[in-house]
Amino acid sequence: MTTTPQSADVLVIGWGLAGLVAASEALDAGRRVILIDQEPRTNLGGQAWWSFGGLFLIDSPEQRRMGIRDSLALATQDWLGTAAFDRPEDEWPRRWAEAYLQFAAGEKRAWLRERGVGFFPVVGWAERGGYGALGPGNSVPRFHITWGTGPGIVAPFAAAVEQGEREGHLTILPRHRVTELVVTDGAVTGARGQILESTAAARGVESSRRAISDFEISAGATIVASGGIGGNHDLVRAAWPEHLGTPPAHMLTGVPAYVDGSMHAVSEAAGARLINGDRMWHYVEGITNWDPVWPSHGIRILPGPSSLWLDATGTRLPVPLFPGFDTLGTLAHLRATGHDHSWFVTSRQIVEKEFALSGSEQNPDLTGKDVGLLLKSRLAKGPTGPVQAFLDEGEDFIVENDLESLLEQMAAHPGGEFLDIDHVRREVVARDLEIENDFTKDAQIGMLRSMRGYRGDRLIRTAAPHRLQDPSAGPLVAVKLHVLTRKSLGGITTDLDGRALGLDGEPIAGLFAAGEASGFGGGGVHGYRALEGTFLGGCLFSGRQAGRAASA
Repeated sequence: MTTTPQSADVLVIGWGLAGLVAASEALDAGRRVILIDQEPRTNLGGQAWWSFGGLFLIDSPEQRRMGIRDSLALATQDWLGTAAFDRPEDEWPRRWAEAYLQFAAGEKRAWLRERGVGFFPVVGWAERGGYGALGPGNSVPRFHITWGTGPGIVAPFAAAVEQGEREGHLTILPRHRVTELVVTDGAVTGARGQILESTAAARGVESSRRAISDFEISAGATIVASGGIGGNHDLVRAAWPEHLGTPPAHMLTGVPAYVDGSMHAVSEAAGARLINGDRMWHYVEGITNWDPVWPSHGIRILPGPSSLWLDATGTRLPVPLFPGFDTLGTLAHLRATGHDHSWFVTSRQIVEKEFALSGSEQNPDLTGKDVGLLLKSRLAKGPTGPVQAFLDEGEDFIVENDLESLLEQMAAHPGGEFLDIDHVRREVVARDLEIENDFTKDAQIGMLRSMRGYRGDRLIRTAAPHRLQDPSAGPLVAVKLHVLTRKSLGGITTDLDGRALGLDGEPIAGLFAAGEASGFGGGGVHGYRALEGTFLGGCLFSGRQAGRAASA
């Protein structure tokens, strides 16, 4: 059974942040819009709703108030050193990077402020690098947390779409799964697919794929904003790059199951060129969610710099692979160990000060814009409520009052059989000996002392240096860490207007792409690595570009 064909000026496939932005831009241009997604409407906002809401800004008022000197030149140096563009197909990704940097240093903040988006005043310092001025990493703090986290950044664009729906200019069609882009005389003129059965599944919960009928939608312009492949471990492993070693046998999933990469093949069948599929962004600080929403649900620890990081055998990670410094470098190193997990050994005092959890649901104070709860949870003694819940309930956490008891429990934990317990003991004791003096040869200790020179770190992110075995620092804590899937850094090649390009490098008439489906622009704006806070921003910028161009 096929439903009555529908038509619109602009068809947007995927209602994550990029799709919402694209749809809202098309509405602003006076176009009739159809917005479709394979999930129930409870998932409006997609992955962005679940995010911490971090945004990359350059030379912002928030930075200046924190005493941070930033500039477009410095940010460009950091981006290019991190991206390491080195392929012929990186021409458009590099152009997108240059355009996005101009956006982040220019109108991005004001454009968001006009839509009611505000920012937490303390700027975070993610991906610190540690290799040198021309290497990867952020030279200065640039991670601006949206007041309201992911839901806060989604809200104005969801509201614009819903207003367009009320006014009759936009139609939202949930449970519409695209299986084909319609190509007429070389131009994409819409999409066909299946209507899936209705479901009452809550946001993020895996939903049925049983089809009940077919659909066809014709459109003057079609925008693919369907996300990446992080929810499909088979696709992640198939695309896994050689420079990251062998793919893990065991991974946690940092995105809902609907992030399945299904539109990549559909777009390619319509002539779109996909590039950089082997570039991806997965975290190594994943912990098993004690209260999961989707299958194999993992949460990322956003760590401060103080925890002792050991591989599965108990060997300390090399310089500069400290917590929060180099995500992909750490992943590559750990894959070479032959094990799928690693360990933090830390203290409760460090956990209280430095452990944040990625995700809107893990940060009720910021997500709920609750100042009272914020002050209580971030500045008062003790971990935040969600962190305490993992200490109490999380299967990857071990808490003991003394080192010998901690080592005994680590050895008994699944995966602990690979540990050289005597070596772990030596690592902890050696680290504690180094920290008792103001001078040190330990690069991590030197770095964390340096970081406390930044007000933001000293206030909420970096614990005062102390011995892990100091009784006043509270119980010792060990955390087993897993690889956590997250982002695709490659995708559909696009020009700066978001037009999908074919194998010949020419635009495919009627077809556009945005967000993670386009590698956040151009087919890989981040190159090999990201600077953090750039994924949501890439959705905003690429969605805006595609929405405007598709409406021209």
